[in-house]
Amino acid sequence: MIFNFLKYLKPIWYFNLRPSTDFCYFPTETQLKEAGIGVLKDERYLSDDAKVRDLGWTAFQRGFISKTNEKGLDVWQNIKVPIYDEYVFLRKNFHWAWVTYVLFLRIIMLHNPFVDIKSFLKTRSVKRVDFSKDVIISNDYENFHSQLINSKPFVSVVIPTLNRYQYLKDVLRDLENQTYKNFEVIVVDQTDDFREDFYKGWNLDLKYWFQEEKALWRARNEAIQSAKGDYILLYDDDSLIESNWIVEHLKTIDFFDADLSSGVSISTVGADVPKHYSYFRWSDQLDTGNVLLKKEIFKNIGLFDRQFEKQRMGDGEFGLRAYLHGYKNISNPKAKRIHLKVGEGGLRQMGSWDGWRPKKLFGPRPVPSVLYLSRKYFGNKFSIFYIFSAILPSLIPYKFKGNKFLKGLSFLLIPFLLPLVIYQVGKSWNFSTKKIIEGEKIESYI
Repeated sequence: MIFNFLKYLKPIWYFNLRPSTDFCYFPTETQLKEAGIGVLKDERYLSDDAKVRDLGWTAFQRGFISKTNEKGLDVWQNIKVPIYDEYVFLRKNFHWAWVTYVLFLRIIMLHNPFVDIKSFLKTRSVKRVDFSKDVIISNDYENFHSQLINSKPFVSVVIPTLNRYQYLKDVLRDLENQTYKNFEVIVVDQTDDFREDFYKGWNLDLKYWFQEEKALWRARNEAIQSAKGDYILLYDDDSLIESNWIVEHLKTIDFFDADLSSGVSISTVGADVPKHYSYFRWSDQLDTGNVLLKKEIFKNIGLFDRQFEKQRMGDGEFGLRAYLHGYKNISNPKAKRIHLKVGEGGLRQMGSWDGWRPKKLFGPRPVPSVLYLSRKYFGNKFSIFYIFSAILPSLIPYKFKGNKFLKGLSFLLIPFLLPLVIYQVGKSWNFSTKKIIEGEKIESYI
């Protein structure tokens, strides 16, 4: 882990775990200079180790993507830096409220309060950094002529759908308008009132079938098994895209010699891409509503884990698995979609769409699959840190999650809601234990 205190705020971040292949994720000072990137160590850190690690972290956040096969800084080697340095790192990267949360957490965990409070106070002048204001631009991308696109690889677009014909119509229309034409569309329809006539008349290489079981990951797995393409493009049934969507995914794969291109999602028509997704960078997530990947990945690491059926984070688990097996995943701002997040159909109907907000008062919080993932890969200790960091925001309804007043109110309500929350978390923990004992349900690609 690049800084030890990161475990309190990003305990299940992909890059906390050592991958089988390091593509210079966190470059050294020498590697940055060789790439022509200006470097300046932060002299506010006390230790040289912290200065070097902060340099690698900063390059990662600014969008440094090495095109060599050199290993970068070994941030997975456990080292200790002064507590003061840990607080400098937190203040540079997180809101002051989260830094205060870490201080409080460490005090109740019986760490030396004098050292922590002193370091917390002495670092008050350190300001949070906005990395999006100083990104490393991939200047050659716009003029890059992709040999991959010229070779016209066959792409399979996979779309599971449930009770969303109204929106699926726009999805298929956008696919008809793609400038790249060498692709097929596979729709796995789980709609209650299945309409075969809906699929007639489209100017697409369109395959579809009805799946009686309401099962998202089964639908995606079976579609991938039947896909003819060398590339799989996973998509949702309530999204809108521009005509160059497939082109931008393929171009990114080629330009960065990557294995996955993770497109960005916007929830409002006309909205800007969020700042931290507005430039190319290593991706630390996988969204099955907008990602292109080589089919060989499924052949090598298996399909989606059906332990996540009707629950959350099945795509996150697959992305983590791909990262650990040494596959390159690029966050791609050029391949964007508008995700309408409609209120009916889809996972909202068949299961738990929100991972941390239970549908029922006494339902598990979070949904058990969330803890199944975190405990399986990161262990119980980091999963507890994950629960601590996510519980408070989860008390706010999803549509109001950015409301500062409600955030403050949720903090005040904690003493009254604590017995209920403990019950909900305990229930989720027990269910996730059963999943862990039962084991993964990852089918092999045949």
